[in-house]
Amino acid sequence: MKIILCGYHWAGCKALQLLLAEGHTVYVYTHETCNSIADLEGLCIKKNIEYKLEKISVENMPFIPDMICSVYYRFIISKEVIESVKGRIFNLHPALLPKYRGCSSIAWAMIHGEKDCGFTYHYIDEGCDTGKIILQKLVHIEDFDTQLTLYNRVMFESMNYFLEVVRLVDEGYEGKEQQGEATVFKRGCPMNGIIDETMSEEMQERFVRAMCYPPYPPAFYNNHEVRTVRELQEYKNHVK
Repeated sequence: MKIILCGYHWAGCKALQLLLAEGHTVYVYTHETCNSIADLEGLCIKKNIEYKLEKISVENMPFIPDMICSVYYRFIISKEVIESVKGRIFNLHPALLPKYRGCSSIAWAMIHGEKDCGFTYHYIDEGCDTGKIILQKLVHIEDFDTQLTLYNRVMFESMNYFLEVVRLVDEGYEGKEQQGEATVFKRGCPMNGIIDETMSEEMQERFVRAMCYPPYPPAFYNNHEVRTVRELQEYKNHVK
């Protein structure tokens, strides 16, 4: 098939590798990156795959693809692009939709004390993570997870199902409507990364772990950087 991959980060790189191994013709839309994030642009150059760093649009698409895959793409994909492939376009979202639509889904799940999170492959429509579910899997949140470890576990597991989702979309699987109460979170660091005194002790500890995603800033407590739960406890004991 002719496939457009809108991707970024490790998962975007892995998606490209999987598509190429299946013999698909792939064109990539991605973003500039830094040395702490797997470089999809660099992988395209290495594999001699054509790509763009600008936002995907009908005007700049090299061809009308059989399918569009969105994996950690950071731009909203327009209605015109969705219609150009007759809805054969899907996204990978690191949450159990309809809960935790939008951004920072794993961090918010940790902060709120969820026992499980996971990932959802869903069709893209005009809403924010509102399309029909193609495939969804649960990942248990350990009480020692940080955002970094949990995010990586979710992404690594999600890529085990990527080609299955490509097959389902290719076969015309319609997907299932999302069920349950929806929650949506905007882009940006949860609570600006600041530990609130009104939080319970348990929530404060979860917050510290949820903010652990180097090189992004850690949690702050009384204008003091707190990188681990132990640091939080030691700082509190020091100021008593």
